[in-house]
Amino acid sequence: MVLQIYNTQTRQKETFTPIEPGTVKMYCCGVTVYDYCHLGHARSYIAWDVVRRYLEWCGYDVNYVQNFTDIDDKILNRAKERDTTMDVVSEQFIEAYFEDLRRLNVRDADAYPRVTNHISAIHDLIRRLEASGHAYAVGGDVYYSVRQFPDYGKLSGRKLEDMQAGASGRVSAGGEGTKKKDPADFALWKAAKPGEPAWDSPWGPGRPGWHIECSAMVGELLGETIDIHGGGGDLVFPHHENEIAQSEAATCQPLARYWMHNGMVTVGGEKMSKSLGNFTTIRELLDRPLEPMVVRLFILQAQYRKPLDFTDEAIASAENGWATLKDGLLFGEEYGDRLGWPGKESPLTPQKESPLTPLGKGGKESPLTPQKESPLTPLGKGGKEEAVERFRTAMDDDFNTPGGLAVLFELAKELRRERNLLAHEGKTETPSDRIYSTWKILVELAGVFGLKASPEAETESQTEGMGDGEIEALVKRRQEARKAKNYAEGDRIRDQLQELGITLIDRPGGETIWHR
Repeated sequence: MVLQIYNTQTRQKETFTPIEPGTVKMYCCGVTVYDYCHLGHARSYIAWDVVRRYLEWCGYDVNYVQNFTDIDDKILNRAKERDTTMDVVSEQFIEAYFEDLRRLNVRDADAYPRVTNHISAIHDLIRRLEASGHAYAVGGDVYYSVRQFPDYGKLSGRKLEDMQAGASGRVSAGGEGTKKKDPADFALWKAAKPGEPAWDSPWGPGRPGWHIECSAMVGELLGETIDIHGGGGDLVFPHHENEIAQSEAATCQPLARYWMHNGMVTVGGEKMSKSLGNFTTIRELLDRPLEPMVVRLFILQAQYRKPLDFTDEAIASAENGWATLKDGLLFGEEYGDRLGWPGKESPLTPQKESPLTPLGKGGKESPLTPQKESPLTPLGKGGKEEAVERFRTAMDDDFNTPGGLAVLFELAKELRRERNLLAHEGKTETPSDRIYSTWKILVELAGVFGLKASPEAETESQTEGMGDGEIEALVKRRQEARKAKNYAEGDRIRDQLQELGITLIDRPGGETIWHR
């Protein structure tokens, strides 16, 4: 199977073929920086992070760009509320974005263009649209004439005659509708208002409209046509529809080959959003406290295009699931030495030359065709190569992360069985190299999903710094209590250790062993 991507514009899955073999140009609409990011943002940027990671795992060189909108009415209103400037507000929430998303192990984009740094490119694009008859200036404003673009509506499927006035989105009050030739026209440049930031332009002082920003930045950083344009489902109309109209009218080339949109996060079936007041910020979730990988796993349990309902039960399920995966990922740290595994490289940081990546950058073979002799398929009849192929098959089906996770859980549960045997019996009949291969595959595939476990954090958080000697002392006190038939005290100590992540195993003859 080859990679199939659902294209919003054609409303069907299509075989992925990049413009330039081996290279992917990918743009994702970023946040408007006036507040902290919520779970809906996390869903979007984790989705594109996984798309990027998977493409790289398949051997592609991905150039990923994600913008910041740092001039907008919402930012200006927040600055007025705080009696500060737009720049101060923007900087605060750009820093907060990186703090929050990095905690979720979302990798930084290759570039983060800011609107205010691309004003000249915006001017150039608007001038081209004026010259082609797709834009007109009036009273210091410039508008896009949608009726001059015959394909308007091809992304959203909307008909122009059915669209309402004000469809341009984020339209400020102030009578701009009276300046338009058509109610559906949208602003490319807005004349300056008293007390607001403004830039000089051929049409007088002002600032850019919302939609022109991304068209200009895509063109300047990635070129006229890119491979993948991503964003939330709420951006299909008007934002992405207007991006297409602007860019394609100016270049006479498709803006993007594949349009991808993630589904919304809901709360009780209702869209999570700041305007509805039912949103939960990323930092609120993580400060509960909640392990970042639980949030990431919760998001990946739904395919990126599907709605994702946020409930306490769903988070609890993700916590249980992460406990299973984490046990598997940490297996090598806990039992690798005992099993005589070679090497000391960190299993939690992908190697530069990944044993599960069939091609490095610049490889000649098809990046979506696995090699016949994979270095991580030594198990023969055990079928670990089959697990890798099932993972690939799931992800090639429009990035079906639930299907990919099913493979991860199978591997983790297999390692959990080995862990139990080693903990309870002190040995296992499974050859060490087979267990090693299972573990390495799990670590590699989990890395594609950005799921990682830290043994240091595990020890510190669960045992609160408790050393082996302190644990041994508590185990001895419990044994003494049980000998004295003080079972209540023995149970209390067992529960205390269990809360700290310490498992006790009572063996025949009165021996008790423990492990973290």
